[in-house]
Amino acid sequence: MLCIVQDVVFPLMCSTDRDEELWNTDPHEYIRMKFDVFEDFISPVTAAQTLLHSIAKKRKDMLQKSMEFVMSVLTSLTSSPRQIDGALHMVGTVADVLLKRKLYKEEMESILVAYVYPHFQSEHGFMRARACWVMHYFCSMRFQNEVNLITALQLTQNALLNDKELPVKVEAAVALQMLITNQERAEKHLEPHIKPIALELLKILRETENDDLTNVMQKIVCTYTQQLLPIAVEMTQHLAQTFTQVINSSGEDSSDEKTITAMGILNTMDTILSVMEDHKDIMAHLEPIVLNVIGLILTQSVIEFYEESMSLIYSLSSNTISPDMWKVFELMYQTFLKDGFDFFTDMMPALHNFVRVDTQAFVSNENHLLAIFNMCKATLNGEGGEDTECHAAKLLEVVILQCKGMIDQCIPSFVELVLGRLTREVKTSELRTMCLQVVIAALYYNPNLLYETLEKIYVPNSTDAITTHFISQWIHDTDCFLGLHDRKMCVVGMCSLISTPSLRSKVNNEVMQKVVPSMLLLFDGLKRAYAYKAQEEEGESDDEDEEDYDPGINFYTTGQDQN
Repeated sequence: MLCIVQDVVFPLMCSTDRDEELWNTDPHEYIRMKFDVFEDFISPVTAAQTLLHSIAKKRKDMLQKSMEFVMSVLTSLTSSPRQIDGALHMVGTVADVLLKRKLYKEEMESILVAYVYPHFQSEHGFMRARACWVMHYFCSMRFQNEVNLITALQLTQNALLNDKELPVKVEAAVALQMLITNQERAEKHLEPHIKPIALELLKILRETENDDLTNVMQKIVCTYTQQLLPIAVEMTQHLAQTFTQVINSSGEDSSDEKTITAMGILNTMDTILSVMEDHKDIMAHLEPIVLNVIGLILTQSVIEFYEESMSLIYSLSSNTISPDMWKVFELMYQTFLKDGFDFFTDMMPALHNFVRVDTQAFVSNENHLLAIFNMCKATLNGEGGEDTECHAAKLLEVVILQCKGMIDQCIPSFVELVLGRLTREVKTSELRTMCLQVVIAALYYNPNLLYETLEKIYVPNSTDAITTHFISQWIHDTDCFLGLHDRKMCVVGMCSLISTPSLRSKVNNEVMQKVVPSMLLLFDGLKRAYAYKAQEEEGESDDEDEEDYDPGINFYTTGQDQN
C-alpha cells in the first residue's frame, strides 16, 4: 500500500505540465476546472485524494507511513516545487484525520509554520495557491499561538489583495471564508481590512464568475454587516452588473455553471437586503438597483431565476412598499399569467407583504384585488396540486383578515370560489380545512354578509342553500384544525356563529350540541400547541410534532393574529 501511495497517489497529487500550461494560457478555465464539482467525477486526482483519505483513516499505520514519506519530500533539498506541491496536497487531503490523531494534532501548527507559510511567498504561482488551499483544509485547527493565526490571516489576506495570479486570489478568498467561519478570533483581526477585501472579492467574482466566491461574499456580508454599511450600495451595484454579465454571456457552453453562479449572485444580493433592512436610507438606494435585476429576469422570462427574484421582491417589500414596488406587483401578475403558474408558492411571501405592509394602497386599487383573486382562482381550479392550492386559499384568508371592513364586494367571490373547490374531490385534510378557514374568516369579517352569501349558493344537485351543509361540515372537521392560527380562527368563528341569530337558526339541535365540545377540543389543542411552541423556543425539542406544528405561520400570520 505504501508503494501505491508513493508511486501512484503522490505523482497524481503533483502539479503537471498540463496544469502549468492551462494556468498560463487560460487561468479562468484553470479555475473553472479546479472548482468544477462535475470534474471531480472523472478526475484521477480526486480519485487519488479519496483513496489516500480512506487509507489514512482505515488502514493501521498508513497515516504515519504516508506522513513520513511526505516529510521526507518536504525536507529534502532535492525536491522540486512540483513534488513539494504534491506533498502539501497530500497533507491537506488528510487534514481532518491528522487533526483527530493525538500524535499529529499538537504538531500540525509548527508543521504549517515551517512548511506551508513560506510558500505564500513562493515565486511559483501554483505553490502560493497550494499554500492557500492547505490553510483552507486546516481552518479548524486550534492555534496554540495566536501570532501564528494572525500570520495565517495576513498571508491569506495578502494573497487575495495583492497577488497577481487570479487562481491564487480565488484560493485565498475561499481560505479566508473558512478561517472566518472556524476561527473565533479571526473575525476581529480581519475587521480593519474588510472593505478592501469585500471590494476585491466583487472584482474577482466578476472576472471569474466563480460560484464559490458568492458563498464567500455571503459569509462576509453576514459577519461584517456594520462595517460594510458604507459600501453596501457599491457592492450591490457590482453584483447587479456581474449578474447581467453572466446571463448575457450564457451560451450552450458551461450554461449550468453560469446558472449556478447567477443564482449565487442573486442569493448574495438577497443577503445584503436582509442584513440592511433596518437601514431605510441604504434600502432606498438598494431598491432601484435590485429592481433592475428583477425586471430583467421577469420581462425576459428567465425562468431559472424566478424563485430567487421572488425572494428579492419579498425582501424589498417586508417593511415598506414604494410606488415602484407596486409596479413590480403588476409585473408579478403578468408573469403568473404568462409562465409563472408553477411559481405561485414562491410568490406567496411577497404577495402577503403587499397585502400586509400597505393595506390601504392595496385596497385602493381594484386591480390589486382582482389580480390576487385571479391568481388564487387559477390555482384552485388548476392542476398544481393540493399543497399549492392550500397557499391560494391561505392568501384569500389573509386578504379577508387584513382588509376587514374594506372589501365587502370581494367576500361573495372569495367564498364561492373556495366552496366550489370543496364540492370537488379533496384528498388532504389540509386543503379542506384551509378552504373552510376562508369562509370562517368571512364569518369573522361580517357574519350577516356571509349569511347572505351562503344563502345564494346551493348544494350541488339540490335546491337547498349551502349554509346548513357548510356549518355541519365545519363542526364535523373540527379535529382537523391544527397549529395555533388555525385553531384560534376556528374558535373565533364558532363564537361568531353562536352570536349571529340568522346563522344560528340554520343549525339544528344535533349540530349545535357539538359546538361547545368542539371548542373544548380546540382549546385543549391550543394549550398543547402553546406548550410545544414554548418548548421549541427554549430549544428543548428537536422533533417536530406534526399535529402541533404550523409551517405556514411565519409567512402568513396576519395583523389580527399577532396579538
